Amino acid sequence: MSTHARNRGGGGLVAAIKVDLARLHGAWMELIFPRQRGRGHSVMGKWKPETIPQKLGYHLWSLFGALGLLIVYPLTVIGLATRFYASKLDSTQTRLGIVGVTGIALVGWGLLTIVWGVMSYMEQVDIPVDAVLAVAAASGVAVVSTALAATCSKFGGRALSVILAYPFAMTALFLPPVVAALVTPSLEPYVLDPSYDLAVWLLDTVFVVGDLNQYLRDNYQLEGAAYAAMWIGFSFPVGWFLGTMVSLANVVRPSGDA
Repeated sequence: MSTHARNRGGGGLVAAIKVDLARLHGAWMELIFPRQRGRGHSVMGKWKPETIPQKLGYHLWSLFGALGLLIVYPLTVIGLATRFYASKLDSTQTRLGIVGVTGIALVGWGLLTIVWGVMSYMEQVDIPVDAVLAVAAASGVAVVSTALAATCSKFGGRALSVILAYPFAMTALFLPPVVAALVTPSLEPYVLDPSYDLAVWLLDTVFVVGDLNQYLRDNYQLEGAAYAAMWIGFSFPVGWFLGTMVSLANVVRPSGDA
């Protein structure tokens, strides 16, 4: 039977979800019990419990896994989406190389800085000097973060990609507008004020554990470069989360599958 026929008869999206859930549940079961995942065509077959204690433990573990899928599978979907877009960037990086990717970022941001600077000296266009400095500072942050992300992704393997490449990619995304807002007062209401509101919300909710919020309020002030440090801090957990979700997606659906 052809692949097209199998896919057409498999129920499309519903069938794909069933396969994903079966793979995830099988991986969960195989943490404790042998021969659970992908044993459909194996000579030895899937291991099954024989004694009453084995059956009790087996079914309880299976139930916990089924309940966990309610949380894990939506995260897997996030991982699949992240992997799709990351693969597009990886293919571009492969064709251009680290120097090429960094060079494009440098040229793009550099041209923007030059244009912004030229416009600031034109009488008919009123652009303050600090706006030019904002673009230049954001350019440097974006270029360095892009180079680090590309380097870690190419040479680090999966582990280093999760630990460093994804966070640096998030830094390249998050930090430039913050840097620009720090030196351009007109951008503060659009970048720094929402950042302040987010920080207050986190202190009043997430960081109440262990009175961490009180420690942060007593020892730090959210002003100036602290905004940049805040978003660098966000870049790493967000990058780790997305990288972990991609790893989870690779368990459920290896890159060659879909």
